[in-house]
Amino acid sequence: MESSEKHLSWIRKLYGYMASYVSKSPRAAYFNYRDLDLGVNNKGNTSNAQARIWGEKYFKNNFDRLVKVKTKVDPTNFFRNEQSIPPLLSKA
Repeated sequence: MESSEKHLSWIRKLYGYMASYVSKSPRAAYFNYRDLDLGVNNKGNTSNAQARIWGEKYFKNNFDRLVKVKTKVDPTNFFRNEQSIPPLLSKA
């Protein structure tokens, strides 16, 4: 656990250091690096509003469209990770 905190601290410092070197209009997050400081999927029980916090940082204006696709293709949220897009809850 101590080693994990050491590594997380290092990456957070690097993130802060590199901020001044990024382009003028970058995405707030890079999807292949799961930035858990943005938020975490609560064991697949995350609301759309909670997921929007990190989802819009990764996918910008595509988030709502991707939620619709996720709802159609994976309505039970079988394919999920720490920051996956949750499907909309059905009203059934």
